[in-house]
Amino acid sequence: MKILLKNAIVNDPNSNFHLKKYDILISEDKIVELKHKIEDESAKVINLKNLNISPGWFDSGVSFGEPGYEERETISNGLEVAAKSGFTKILLSPNTNPLTDNHSNVSHLIKKSQDKTTSLYPIGCLSVNSKGQQMSQLYDMKEAGAVAFGDFKKPIENANFLKIALEYSQSVNALILSYPSNDKIDNYGIINEGIVSAKTGMKGMPYISESIQISRDIQILEYTGGKLHIPFISSRRSVDLIRTAKKNKLDITCSVGLPHLFFSEDNVKDFDSNFKIFPPLRSQDDRIALKEGLLEGVIDMISSMHEPVNNEKKQLEFDLALPGTIGLEACFGILMNLFPLDKVLDFLISGAKRFNIKTNAIEPGSYADITLFDPEGHSILKFDNISSTSKNCAFINQELMGRVYGSFNNGMLTLV
Repeated sequence: MKILLKNAIVNDPNSNFHLKKYDILISEDKIVELKHKIEDESAKVINLKNLNISPGWFDSGVSFGEPGYEERETISNGLEVAAKSGFTKILLSPNTNPLTDNHSNVSHLIKKSQDKTTSLYPIGCLSVNSKGQQMSQLYDMKEAGAVAFGDFKKPIENANFLKIALEYSQSVNALILSYPSNDKIDNYGIINEGIVSAKTGMKGMPYISESIQISRDIQILEYTGGKLHIPFISSRRSVDLIRTAKKNKLDITCSVGLPHLFFSEDNVKDFDSNFKIFPPLRSQDDRIALKEGLLEGVIDMISSMHEPVNNEKKQLEFDLALPGTIGLEACFGILMNLFPLDKVLDFLISGAKRFNIKTNAIEPGSYADITLFDPEGHSILKFDNISSTSKNCAFINQELMGRVYGSFNNGMLTLV
């Protein structure tokens, strides 16, 4: 396949062509040349309004459904949605049936995702059946293609299990994920413990359930060494703890979910189950601290927290509904409401390095892994425009700044 991008503005600080407008010729999976004017009759010409390109975007926390929950989202449609949303690399959470806790299940996911614009990288379960008792075969899963190991939204209750996992992980150069929650303190809460939980009578989950777990994990990491990633932090106290850990030179990173940057506990007042998310939406002060943590570099990456839930499991009373919201299709437009373009792109690209996933500069001879977008203009996200199979979206009717045209990767082009 040969394509010609016309008058594309390059957004890549690692490229000599940064912030300049060029015609860009791509053949198969390589960037052939960037020039002010290129003519090639054999190429498919892409000429889009205010076309901007950047290295392909990355999401560290995506759920689909397949295998086991295909009614929520198949791998094929999920990857199509990701590609149209600008994401060329996604980590797939292991909340499937069967769980992603062995070599064959990791291999199955990778085989199912072949020949797609978006590349899928599985997260393997840290423990067998995600029960937190027996460690999964990390080495075998890594050989099959898993890039990190953690039990999806299940805290590591046994501190000694985390200690052993971090010690063993160093022999296989594995990255361990630890979900920041203490079940005993959360005690079946469904929203943040605070003013809104008191007014509505809904059972609360205090922020200390997150910060206590992170504090414990940091102390274990300091003792054992190894590499630790904390997904989906949601509170100011968590930002403070991770900031200190980084100052102490510990090998720790963290991510924040898109909903926690844009919404707060105030959004659950109307009992809309689309805002039932774990970890829960917290206070406005926490939301501000998360934004500041990103800008400071304490928080390393953003995840859309894309988590499809089929309608019969979501459109229930708030306390009975399954948690989760989809976010891939809203991610760029929501972030552009919060940050300048250069920051948004950095947040969407730089996290791949933590998982040893390569990002290529936009230069002649480089592998073509590119997102296409227009940073100007705006739209309103409507229910009928959602391409995901499940429609559980907290961002419906929100204004999206900018527009994603699609992406090019693996020698394939996907446009909206």
